[in-house]
Amino acid sequence: MKIGPNCNNRSRTFKRLGSPGLNMGFRDLVDGIRTVKDPISVNYDMKIASESSGNQPLLFNEIIESHGQRAVTNILTRHRLCEAFDVEPGELIDILSWAMENPCDTVLVDHGSAPVLENRMAHTDISTLPIPWHYREDGGRYQSSSIIIAQYGGQRNTSFHRQLLKGPDRTTVRLVPRHLRTMADQAYENNEDVPIAVVNGPDPLVLLAAAMSFNEPIDELRVASALHERLYGAKLGLVELPNGVQVPAESEYAMEARITTKLDDEGPYVDITGTVDDIRQEPVIEYDSVYHRNEPIFHALIPAGVEHMTLMGMPRAPTIKTAVSEVVTCTDVYLTDGGSGWLSSVVQIVPENSGDSMRAIRAALDGHKSMKQVIVVDTDIDVTNSTRVEWALMTRWQPDKDTLILSNQKGSSLDPSRSPEGTTSKIGFDATIEPGADRTPFESVL
Repeated sequence: MKIGPNCNNRSRTFKRLGSPGLNMGFRDLVDGIRTVKDPISVNYDMKIASESSGNQPLLFNEIIESHGQRAVTNILTRHRLCEAFDVEPGELIDILSWAMENPCDTVLVDHGSAPVLENRMAHTDISTLPIPWHYREDGGRYQSSSIIIAQYGGQRNTSFHRQLLKGPDRTTVRLVPRHLRTMADQAYENNEDVPIAVVNGPDPLVLLAAAMSFNEPIDELRVASALHERLYGAKLGLVELPNGVQVPAESEYAMEARITTKLDDEGPYVDITGTVDDIRQEPVIEYDSVYHRNEPIFHALIPAGVEHMTLMGMPRAPTIKTAVSEVVTCTDVYLTDGGSGWLSSVVQIVPENSGDSMRAIRAALDGHKSMKQVIVVDTDIDVTNSTRVEWALMTRWQPDKDTLILSNQKGSSLDPSRSPEGTTSKIGFDATIEPGADRTPFESVL
């Protein structure tokens, strides 16, 4: 497979913080990335091309099964998002945290001003979309990066849920025990369908908001609108589909659908840890219509890849940072690749008093209950650089006094080593310099 040079060599100037009336669409992140020149299949080829490129951002312009449509992968990473928004990582975490606490109204736009409604598929057939089959271990072609917007019982929920393609107008959806599952269960009891929209390729702020987890039902699109107002200077624009569900107006695809009372097999599926999830009986989604932009670009996220980890980990960083900031100054948080963007983090702090690091470890574990490991470092250590983090451990950490181990803790369902009861042990490492100590012996010149 031939991977071409950058399709656009001009430098990309992204919108600055708070620029009024300027929005970044999904395709803005695509501008300038490398293209795959050869025709590729939805079956396995995207992942193969990604691996051969070193997991670079890639645009697939010619997809054998999806004439006139394109697909993209590996575009959502912490580094690229911070560069796009012109913010430092710690600042972006703070902005995400602020938006969680300050959701705001969206803006309804008319149909003529909504790019996502530029085209409607004449005959609904989602099998013609560039829905990929990435892993041979998977049960088939999966939508992993499409979000579901559901409206039922006076509430609206926006979240990620993988969908296994079952036919031209059917998928099965994995609904974990979160808010959409509650909606679907209520509808099932009432023998009713849940009206939804399946959206692919909304702007990156919508994707980040959809990936957030809340203890109480919160309208994630209002969180996205707060992010829009903070970063773009304008609220999120939505357009209403015929079924009454509102979707981000600049998305690449918007599909009218229903979560039905029917059940079918879902799985197997290679999850974020790279392990294969089980086959279960899950709800069937039936599709009624498909809308898309001109020359649409399908987001073909690779499970267990760089984007999957970004969307899992980055929305959890604010809760960790907020929790740690209550006991000590916290400057950055990173959910590690080795921890699959979920199970392990590196937390950067400014320790002022003896014991601050241990307090930070406990707070971090409380801030993200699924996490089983945290490493606390000083501000001179890049939390994203695993070599420097390990160096800090080897030069600043003593195992017998700088380690916290907790037993019989609530574990993550993504951890195959958890007990049958769902519990795990957790560990924290203090890799900081003791406050008040002479820092000279601990500082690197490299």
